[in-house]
Amino acid sequence: MSEVEKTDQLSAVDPEERRLDDAYVMHTYGRLGVEFVSGHGATLVDAAGREYTDLLGGIGCSSLGHAHPAVVEALREQAGKLWQTSNYFYAEHRGELAAALSALLSTTTDEGGHEMGSTGTHWKTFFANSGAEANEGAIKLARRWGEAHLDGANIIVTARQSFHGRTLATLAATGQDKFHRSFRPLPEGFVTVCLNDIYALRERVERGGVCAVMLECVQGEGGVWNANYDYLRDVRELCTEKGILLICDEVQTGFYRCGSPFCYQRSGIEPDVVAMAKGIADGFPMGAVAARREVADLLVPGDHGSTFGGNPLACAVGLACVNALVDEEIGEHVLSVGRHLRHRLTAMDHVTDVRGHGLMRGAQLDAPVAAQVVEEALAEGLVLNHIGDFVLRLLPPLVITRAEVDDACDRLATVISRLA
Repeated sequence: MSEVEKTDQLSAVDPEERRLDDAYVMHTYGRLGVEFVSGHGATLVDAAGREYTDLLGGIGCSSLGHAHPAVVEALREQAGKLWQTSNYFYAEHRGELAAALSALLSTTTDEGGHEMGSTGTHWKTFFANSGAEANEGAIKLARRWGEAHLDGANIIVTARQSFHGRTLATLAATGQDKFHRSFRPLPEGFVTVCLNDIYALRERVERGGVCAVMLECVQGEGGVWNANYDYLRDVRELCTEKGILLICDEVQTGFYRCGSPFCYQRSGIEPDVVAMAKGIADGFPMGAVAARREVADLLVPGDHGSTFGGNPLACAVGLACVNALVDEEIGEHVLSVGRHLRHRLTAMDHVTDVRGHGLMRGAQLDAPVAAQVVEEALAEGLVLNHIGDFVLRLLPPLVITRAEVDDACDRLATVISRLA
């Protein structure tokens, strides 16, 4: 990108907003020079009125796209009634949303992600505000399970290259040392093994002290690496054999991101605990951890809590989003458009591999230009993300159309060819 283009792009940021952000907001992100002020569907609009095709979806949060009518209406209606009362009281929509999640979590699919039926499992949910909080809840459930059923076992096994959050406990669970630097000592009780290596996992479990295995079905921040279906089935069998919990971190892969309601369903397994966030409320801040009833009932009043979690506003938006995802049969759309996106990415010059499921895709490049591609693609009206120097990550709103994918891929291919 030329200096003139960079200057033009920066005009899409209100100067005063930029000054205040630079002066008063912690610099934990290297911001790109655009300020988005509105959006519709899979389109974002910046402060200068320019439109962009959104291939990032707020890092996988915008399941129904921007300003979906059902979500906007639910937000507007509830905001005019009641926002916050605390979890000391019942709240409108909370039970409805938990019941809807139980049905969604019990769905069965084939390996292609097409829905088939239900296991009938009864799930109970704790509502939080983020994915990290959801995983914190999963960790506490695992430790309580170890105390109650495994003579105090407290070790949780995770996968290398995993990512489970930014709190100290979820950082300790994360299998990437680059996130650990400067924040040691981290909480104890976490060990990592290679993803898709059932022998390494079994060996560590059989050494003892393990209360749970915690996995992402697709490692998003690790580079969009899939857990093999056979591996997930073997892990489920091992956990059942040893009486330990299987936790699936579906924060990024849930809510039809991979085509099925939750990604674990494509392998035919059912975990004991599921952490979720991002797409649950179309980007409105919300997280949740759900567990089979016999696991969930180990937590009693006083064991866990959240001031804002499950408030009336969040639950109204979450229920509207989940109902719309189901009513609009978004899963089949994601499977179809996701296949098309994979084909288009695979056909691009300098793309050597395409990973993921549905509309969660990682494109491996043959040159270390991913960061430059993201920056120049933004100048071409495309919003996407990179992981390291070689991987582009695409997480568009689930409502993106085939035509929008084609237009975006045409532009992206031109940018990659220019840089690689």
